[in-house]
Amino acid sequence: MKYYKQNNLKIVRHPAVIAVWAAVVAAGHLLPAFPIWGTGGVFSISSVLNPLSGIFFGPLAGALCSAVGGFIGSLIAPNTAWMGLGTFIVGTTMAFTTGCITWGKWPPITINSNGNFSFNGGIIVYITGTLLWFTQEIGRAAFFFPIVVYGLGFIVMITGIIFANKMFTSPKQFWKFPAIWLCSFGGLIGGATVGNFFGLVLFQHPKELWTVLMVATPVERALFAAAAMLAGVPLLIGLNKIGIFVGPQKEEN
Repeated sequence: MKYYKQNNLKIVRHPAVIAVWAAVVAAGHLLPAFPIWGTGGVFSISSVLNPLSGIFFGPLAGALCSAVGGFIGSLIAPNTAWMGLGTFIVGTTMAFTTGCITWGKWPPITINSNGNFSFNGGIIVYITGTLLWFTQEIGRAAFFFPIVVYGLGFIVMITGIIFANKMFTSPKQFWKFPAIWLCSFGGLIGGATVGNFFGLVLFQHPKELWTVLMVATPVERALFAAAAMLAGVPLLIGLNKIGIFVGPQKEEN
């Protein structure tokens, strides 16, 4: 078992646990799925599991975990791969963004004594996804969509960066519920910034559809975040109790 410090928290990584979770993410593609508005594709249960990858293992290991699980899942359940083999990119971005929120610190942008900048990776995802949106003609016409949807996700992300660390390491287990929801919702919208760009390029959805999705997307992601919360809290508590450490661990003095 390996661990290292990040922002006064201890990240614990057991390769076997990460491998098992990647297999769970892959298997999630075989479970009942939900339709994606306007594309004819479907979301798999892995959409709930990907944010937990970032929460359990950190942004980089969590992203790798979801990338491997998502790629394998696309092979064994191609009906859930609405972008073909590239579908795993969206889940990977979800896990990375969620991990950045979970393990990040406030302020998210810092300058050290040497004058070097440090950015929270989740902010980079949101900025990049928004810029990509406006590279498309339909995206520029539907300018209201990123303002509302990405703006809401950004607010939740910042809230998570400020409060999630304390919630996860609080002796009161109740605080893990809002912590997972905040991090998951911010991560799911972060993944959507990439997925929506590819949706624009591949399907050329009209402006009118994005008007509907402006309301549907936050509701949909809020429900996925709630599902991640309900699945994630028992796993965090139960696995830590039996010595399989996942999620932020408070560094002992």
